[in-house]
Amino acid sequence: MTDTCFDLSKLLVYRNLLNDSLVRELQTLGALGAAKCDEYALAASLIIWAEETGMAGNIAENYLLFQLGCDENIFSSTAGKTGGQPGGSLSKAAVHDITILKALLNKGLTRQFGEELQAVINDYHPIQECQSKKPGKFQDLSTLRDLFFDVTKNYTPAEVVLALGRYYDRYGCGRLAGYGAFKWDSERRELAGIEYTDPVQLKDIVGYEYQKAELVRNTEAFINNKPANNVLLVGARGTGKSSSVKAIANRYFDKGIRLIEISKTDFKHIPEIMAALRQWGKKFILFIDDLSFEEFEAEYKILKSLIDGGIEVRPDNVLIYATSNRRNLIKETWDDRSGNELHRQDTINEKISLADRFGITLFFTLPNQEEYFRIVEEIAHRSGIPMSVAELRAEALRWEMSHSGRSGRIAKQFIDYLAGEVAD
Repeated sequence: MTDTCFDLSKLLVYRNLLNDSLVRELQTLGALGAAKCDEYALAASLIIWAEETGMAGNIAENYLLFQLGCDENIFSSTAGKTGGQPGGSLSKAAVHDITILKALLNKGLTRQFGEELQAVINDYHPIQECQSKKPGKFQDLSTLRDLFFDVTKNYTPAEVVLALGRYYDRYGCGRLAGYGAFKWDSERRELAGIEYTDPVQLKDIVGYEYQKAELVRNTEAFINNKPANNVLLVGARGTGKSSSVKAIANRYFDKGIRLIEISKTDFKHIPEIMAALRQWGKKFILFIDDLSFEEFEAEYKILKSLIDGGIEVRPDNVLIYATSNRRNLIKETWDDRSGNELHRQDTINEKISLADRFGITLFFTLPNQEEYFRIVEEIAHRSGIPMSVAELRAEALRWEMSHSGRSGRIAKQFIDYLAGEVAD
C-alpha cells in the first residue's frame, strides 16, 4: 500500500526535486518499501555524497534538505531578487509544497531502511566533516534543519517559507547557491562556481589603510543601491591589490556580493556574462586581475564599451574591479608617436583613455624600508614567531636582498619561511 506522505507528485514550485534520482529513490523506498527499491545502492550513493560534502548526521534527511536549499525554481530565484520577499501568491504556492515536504521529513525518510542501514544512515560521520560556514557550495545545513526539525519552536509551513526566502536571498539558488566566486566556463558557455576560494580578510593585508577604506566605502554604496564607481587598483606585484578585492568579496558575502573572475580571453563573452548576471538577484563584482594590453590587442575596446555603456547597458548589479601593474593599461609604442600631430594625439588618447574610464584609481606603492619592517613585524606577531625586533629586522633585510625587493608578499613569504624553521 502506498504511503501518501511520500507522494511528491503534488509539488508546485519544487518539482525539480522529482528529477533528482536519489530523491526519487527515497520517495520510492518510503512509499513502497525495499521490495521496490535497492536500499543498499541508495545507501551507498548517500554515503558517497556525505563523504564528498562533509555532511554529518542523518544523511538521507540532509540530502533532501540540501537539494531543497539549492533548488532553482520560481520561488527561490524570485526570493533572491526581492530581498527574500517573493510575494503573497507565490509564497502561498511555496507553503503548499513545504507542507508536503515537512510532513515527509517529520515522518522519517529512513524508517523503511533495514535496521542495519539505519544505524549507518541516521548518524553518519564522514572522514572530514564540514565545520565551516564560510561561502561555499556545501554551506552549513543547521538553518534548514532547525526550520524542519526544531520541536521547541515547531515552525509552521508559512514560517518556514518566510525563513527560506531569507535563506535564498543570502545563499542564492541553483548554480549560484553558496558560491562566493565564479569564473567563465568557455566550453559550456556558462558561469561556474569556484569551489575553493582564497579566505583572505582585509585585516590580513597590512598597511594600505586608505585604499582598503575606499574599497569598503565604494562597495557599501554599491550594496545600498547608491552611486558607486568602477575601480582600478594599480601597483607593483605583491602589494595586495588582488587580495584586497578578494577580501572585499569575502567580507560582503552575506550582503549579496559575488565575485566573477574573468580574463582577457573571456572579453568576447562579456555580453553573455552580462545577460546571465542581469537575471540574478545579487550584486556582482567583475574582477579582472593583471589587466594590460599589448599594442596589437583590441579587446580593450570591448571593456571600454562595457564601462561606457554601448548598445547594451551594463546591468545595475555589476561593478568592475580591475588590477594592473601599470597606470597606462595599453602599451604605447614608438609607432604611436610617429605620423602627423593629429593622428599621433588621437592614437595616444585612445590608448590612455581606458584607465580614465574607471571612476576610482587606487595606487598600491611598494613599501619603503621602515614600512616593510612594520609589515614583517605585524605578520610575525600574528604568526607567533619568537624573535626579537632587532633579529627579525636583520633577517628580513637579508631576505629582501636575496629576493625581489620589498612588498607585502615578500614579507609574508619570509614569515612563512621562519614559521617552517620554528616548526622544525
